[in-house]
Amino acid sequence: MAKIISVHSFRGGTGKSNSTANLASIVASRGYRVGIVDTDIQSPGIHVLFGFDEERMERSLNDYLWGRCPVEDAAYDVTSALQGIGRDRSQIFLIPASLRAGEIARVLREGYDVGLLNDGFQELIRTLDLDYLFIDTHPGLNEETLLSITISDVLLLILRPDRQDFQGTAVTVDIARKLEVPKMLLLVNKVLTSYDFDALKQEVEATYGAPVAGVLPLSEEMIQMASSDLFCLRFPDHPFSQVVASVATLLIS
Repeated sequence: MAKIISVHSFRGGTGKSNSTANLASIVASRGYRVGIVDTDIQSPGIHVLFGFDEERMERSLNDYLWGRCPVEDAAYDVTSALQGIGRDRSQIFLIPASLRAGEIARVLREGYDVGLLNDGFQELIRTLDLDYLFIDTHPGLNEETLLSITISDVLLLILRPDRQDFQGTAVTVDIARKLEVPKMLLLVNKVLTSYDFDALKQEVEATYGAPVAGVLPLSEEMIQMASSDLFCLRFPDHPFSQVVASVATLLIS
């Protein structure tokens, strides 16, 4: 059966979309069929990492939520992003959210039927024959986040070594436990190289009583790439990429 992995952060700016795209691509490269859904409908962005722009986006998740098309019609095969890295079954699909100002304004004004999301997730798994479905969530806590947590097999919470992130993540961890998510992992991102990574990992695990899947350094090389590509596939030997690869292994183990 397919596994649903939600990637979430309490606050924006944690590198959630970059992490989701790179993790999903690494998993796909190992011989799996992977889907990515951008449910950050108010501020979409993960499509940029796959070279997408509005002109290429004939359909989006918004079209499905407004009843304009089946959800699979909003799925784009972006396996070419792997650039020959992968095995026989390797395939990756992206379901982006719309960049159109009018579509974003409508979501902010009217909301949408969150129940349709779960139906859409299950339909994508079935029609695309997925092994893994990654959900890139909207930061914070809202109805969509609660749904994602509830239906997830794995919840990956991303935070920075920042007191505001620490407090918000504590709330999310508590809710995830009440919703009985089967597996919860933490990922600490954008950590200055001057930090003691082992000590930080121990502190975070002690604070939340949950395992830390990895501690990612603040990478100048990744910042320079400016979300124009999948860093971990282009530079697999980089220390940042090696940590992400180990996190991918934990997600699918």
